[in-house]
Amino acid sequence: MLSVVIRSLVTRMSVRMVDIGAKSDVVRVARAEGLIKLSPSTVKLVVEGRVEKGDVFTVSKIAAISAVKKTPDILPLCHNVPITYVDVRFEVVGEDRIKVETVVKAVAKTGVEMEALVGTSVALLTIWDMVKKYEKDESGQYPHTRIEYVRVVEKVKEG
Repeated sequence: MLSVVIRSLVTRMSVRMVDIGAKSDVVRVARAEGLIKLSPSTVKLVVEGRVEKGDVFTVSKIAAISAVKKTPDILPLCHNVPITYVDVRFEVVGEDRIKVETVVKAVAKTGVEMEALVGTSVALLTIWDMVKKYEKDESGQYPHTRIEYVRVVEKVKEG
């Protein structure tokens, strides 16, 4: 019975990529940010460049830029947008947080906020991956590590 209900629901639902063909190409800019909470000792290792896996900021920046360019591969209904600029910035906030900000620009028919969010998210995940050794407790858990406040801070459409 459940499979019949599911089949019925699936046949009534539709999914499509929105047609943006009639829209004009204009400059699009989006800025997204997020935070990762780490132990103060881990933040210190990152800042001092003493993380075993390497330069956390450089690797995270490259990962974010790559992710921005692959956003349509990750989000199936996201349009392939010709990215013209990506920048990723890091800021230590207090003693236990690192903020990531990603700015994405394109000349396109649709916005780039998904690309900025994906870039920020992947940078934060890359930081976590690179420092997880220092964040685990005795039982291998992450009691204090968390990614927080990923959001679009600004979206601009010029023209």
